[in-house]
Amino acid sequence: MESQTFRSGDLNIAFTDQGDGDPVLLIHGFASNIKANWGDPGWISLLRREGYRVVAIDNRGHGGSDKPRDVASYHLRNMVEDARALLDHLGIARADVMGYSMGARITALLAHFHPERVRSAIFGGMGANMVRPMRGTEEIASALEARSLADVTDPTGRTFRAFADKTGSDRLALAACMRGSREPIGADVLTALRCPVLVAVGTTDDIAAPAEELAKIIPGAEALPIPGRDHMLAVGDRVYKNGVIDFLRRRP
Repeated sequence: MESQTFRSGDLNIAFTDQGDGDPVLLIHGFASNIKANWGDPGWISLLRREGYRVVAIDNRGHGGSDKPRDVASYHLRNMVEDARALLDHLGIARADVMGYSMGARITALLAHFHPERVRSAIFGGMGANMVRPMRGTEEIASALEARSLADVTDPTGRTFRAFADKTGSDRLALAACMRGSREPIGADVLTALRCPVLVAVGTTDDIAAPAEELAKIIPGAEALPIPGRDHMLAVGDRVYKNGVIDFLRRRP
């Protein structure tokens, strides 16, 4: 998948910009990238067919973007400002924004710090655990730093290490990202959101926790449970896709 780059602060950030119509900004999850999170599961082609302009960002430390290895680079606010800077770079005043997992956290803070830029927010793969400290942070970071997958015994660590190996990621950059971006989103941030919000989570996703619990915190938010899907398999599910298209058609 062809991508371009722009400068956000002192980093080169990769992105794609495809199609015409109302813009939708896609923000992928931890250890993923544009292709793995949005291209291969069919999101980009679907949204384009539905008449949207699809903009997707490779978060710092991921995909074609620069990959610093210092923890401070990955504070969530820095990644929020990368997303805002991409909208500025493309001259997009306002967009629907969908983030998955870590990308949902970034989306929530983008809507909080820059509410005028977010027409609606879709939190994929992140339910009630958005407002809780992430468990197993050090285990995941250590798994990424291990010499090989065979050296990793923690089940969650193994899942993320295997995915990082599959995507050919810079594991040390990801370990720094894991340590720098795991702060929970305050419930006060979510209760103050005023844009339409959809929360879409697999019903067997133990990493995210239930969609309904998060939706209750956010005024007017809708929950979309994705039946029988876990954190990895929910990404390309038909229920998720149909629910998002329906939500985008209905939002003001």
